[in-house]
Amino acid sequence: MEHIYDMIVVGGGPGGYTAALYAARAGLEVLVLEKLSAGGQMALTHQIDNYPGFAQGVDGFTLAQAMQQQAERFGAQTRLAEVRALRLAQSPKEVETDAGTFYGKTVVYAAGAAPRELGLPEERELVGRGVSYCAACDGMFYRGKTVVVVGGGNTAAADALLLSRVAQKVIVVHRRDTLRASRLDAGRLRRTPNVELRWNTEVTALLHGDTVTGVALKNNVTGERSQAACDGVFVCVGRKPASDLVRGQLELDDGGYVAAGETTRTSLPGVYAVGDVRSKEVRQIVTAVADGGAAVHSAEADLARL
Repeated sequence: MEHIYDMIVVGGGPGGYTAALYAARAGLEVLVLEKLSAGGQMALTHQIDNYPGFAQGVDGFTLAQAMQQQAERFGAQTRLAEVRALRLAQSPKEVETDAGTFYGKTVVYAAGAAPRELGLPEERELVGRGVSYCAACDGMFYRGKTVVVVGGGNTAAADALLLSRVAQKVIVVHRRDTLRASRLDAGRLRRTPNVELRWNTEVTALLHGDTVTGVALKNNVTGERSQAACDGVFVCVGRKPASDLVRGQLELDDGGYVAAGETTRTSLPGVYAVGDVRSKEVRQIVTAVADGGAAVHSAEADLARL
């Protein structure tokens, strides 16, 4: 007989390791499967100032390692392996990886979501040196400075409004002639004195030395090219949830996120979605952590009925 875990957690980000911590403390045998290292997107963040308990802030890698060690102190196990396939409708549930196949009574899906990139040369290399995908995470570093926000949807509008409260100037670059954001947020942007809107415009290059110094722009109607000096660029052109492995098995929303409410229960019994891959309004470390705790609460109740 293959060994069957009480819970398998797919993804070692803050939601995944919180679920592992709560499950291990509840006496469940739990395995975390992570293909790279603990933390997910969080581990790539140089400075986190909005996670409670760290008065001077903390870097994402350090916080991720602490979360992993805390869960493992109570008996959670970690296996570095890439998940290749999931069979979630059967019992026990089957998780196929490049390191073998694992079986669990329940599965917490914590695979996360990655920001969509502009695809510009050196974009990835400049993350943390002027390129950011999260205004709530990094906006405070640009107090009194000039920033560019790329995008025209609700996230871009909300981030631009947030940044307008700390930055001296916010330049919103949008490839269309109207915002896709809600009328309320679009109206707020137009009325905010330190926000400049650049319509029908795309960023064609990031200008930089050691850090970002500006952007090269092209008007996609007139063809006119220009440059805008700035200290930071916030890319807000959407996120891509890591839901391909569960497509066709779990209900997804229109954006491809796993449909699950505050209980984190999905459309299949014994499967829970936590963190950025779950359909919800706010995606932050604190909300992922909250999901992890909620998932174990739901799983304990469900396991008791088996």
